Amino acid sequence: MTAPTPAVRERIDSLSGEELPAYVYDLDALRTHARAVRAALPRQVELYYAAKANPEPEILSALGPYVDGYEVSSGGELTHVAKAAPGRALAFGGPGKTPAEIATALELGVRRFHVESAYELRMLASLTARHAPSERPGVLLRFNLPLPEASLESSSLAMGGHPTPFGLDPTEADTLVGLLTDGTYPQLELLGVHAHLASGLDAPALLALAQSVVTWSLDLAGRHGVRFGEINVGGGMNVDYAHPASRFDWTAYGEGLGELLAPHPDLTLRIEPGRALTAYCGWYATEVLDVKRSHGKEFAVVRGGTHHLRTPATKGHDQPCTVLPASAPWPHPWPRPCAQGAQVTFAGQLCTPKDVLSRDVPAPGLRAGDRAAFALAGAYAWNISHHDFLMHPRPTFHFLGRD
Repeated sequence: MTAPTPAVRERIDSLSGEELPAYVYDLDALRTHARAVRAALPRQVELYYAAKANPEPEILSALGPYVDGYEVSSGGELTHVAKAAPGRALAFGGPGKTPAEIATALELGVRRFHVESAYELRMLASLTARHAPSERPGVLLRFNLPLPEASLESSSLAMGGHPTPFGLDPTEADTLVGLLTDGTYPQLELLGVHAHLASGLDAPALLALAQSVVTWSLDLAGRHGVRFGEINVGGGMNVDYAHPASRFDWTAYGEGLGELLAPHPDLTLRIEPGRALTAYCGWYATEVLDVKRSHGKEFAVVRGGTHHLRTPATKGHDQPCTVLPASAPWPHPWPRPCAQGAQVTFAGQLCTPKDVLSRDVPAPGLRAGDRAAFALAGAYAWNISHHDFLMHPRPTFHFLGRD
């Protein structure tokens, strides 16, 4: 869906100019989507939400009934999510964990650590011995595995299969599994393998990737005569900003994971979607300040811009946009700017030509004072943006359907 839901449209219409720009989240729509995702997954698949996609407490709470836990990737996310979703299972991932962050995770009772390096494994073992938690922390060794050709070709962001700072080199696998099974680190429990290798994949490509990770992981376990209880295949489900009505096929993905797991009834697969859960529930709403022409193209300059919604600049795409014509009369004594052509490019208030939200949007008759709602703003939007550049006012935040 590109156009705002009726509840979102009503809220945007009700906002004063001083309340714009605004992020408006439809939590009921989020719950409906998350419920459908959960229903599509087999019993052996655990669903953890990647909090980096959108860590707003209201988002975390709305997802609570439908997820098995939350994946965090920094000490800040760790303490934030632990406070916003108390008592829920957390998995601590990400490169460059500090001793203080790991100590905090142990104190908070984190059960799963995605270990990114041999150094990190030694540090976790030492800190665990020092803090002596009541339950042994579990380790999933994160590996930078080769990518299947289909995944490599269709991925929008390859996290593995080539030199990156993420995860362990596969050549280290036997050594590290040995350290976790030969009594060297008795304070740690080897749970299995983690491998988030690519993002922006459709269901067939992501299933092929899961198959390759599971096969590699079970071969590794077999060589050491151990059983992996868990394999985490990450997230990476595609969100298509160019075709927002096209959604990731969760039904096909769930069925494929069920077939993959059928020969392994004691194996738990874990997935960690972020964007694909929350992107659709959020809109960035703003107001047209000016309409102007430059070298044959028309531009609408809006309140805010990519310092609030960084996604289109980061990914190089056009954010799906719906124009909401103003019903109120023009309140100023000077003439009202109006588009002369059929298409307008929406830009923000920053002093850079890169501050573009969406190009060539069909908007005949667009006027200053009209509003625009940019869809798919529920993930990797406000929380990845450079808020303080030029020190413009921050947006307001509105959560519809809050419990």
